[in-house]
Amino acid sequence: MSVDLHRHEFLKCQLRCAGSSLTDIARRLGVSQSTVTVVCQGYRKSHRIQTAVAECLGTTPQHLFPDRYPAKEENMT
Repeated sequence: MSVDLHRHEFLKCQLRCAGSSLTDIARRLGVSQSTVTVVCQGYRKSHRIQTAVAECLGTTPQHLFPDRYPAKEENMT
């Protein structure tokens, strides 16, 4: 798992532009703001939190966190 503080800052900025925040996502999911932060920074994984952030930004977790969702290899048969 890779820590990416630049992506974290980018996500915070994008959420602000979308009228939301990490705190809003934490409240909606019933988790602490620090839990959302450590997931967005890359210290922890949570598909649920990654999905909530992506939905708020109108995209997918795979797009926002590509290192956590490796591309599926195509079947070469």
